[in-house]
Amino acid sequence: MIPEQRLLTDPRIRAALEELQGLILGRYPAATLSVGLGDDPEGVYLRPVVDVEDRGEVVDVFINRLVDLQVDEGLPLYVVLGRPPERNAAILRARAVTPASATVASP
Repeated sequence: MIPEQRLLTDPRIRAALEELQGLILGRYPAATLSVGLGDDPEGVYLRPVVDVEDRGEVVDVFINRLVDLQVDEGLPLYVVLGRPPERNAAILRARAVTPASATVASP
């Protein structure tokens, strides 16, 4: 087994993932979650996809615990929040409709 892949079977990381997933799904039950390895920085990445307008609200659900896991427990665990493709498409359509003259330049 490649050393990085051992991270996925580490009991501490598995427990931390379950805890973070529980926090997210407890508030956003329709969220979809995936887990994989990443290399910038190297570690385990939890990738929740949540259909919300303000992703900051989702981050608020798990950020304190994630920092504890990273800092206090030294776990190489990261969360990369995503939106469903439909929401991204709607955001792009809304931006395309807004005329450039509607944005005010700073003096």
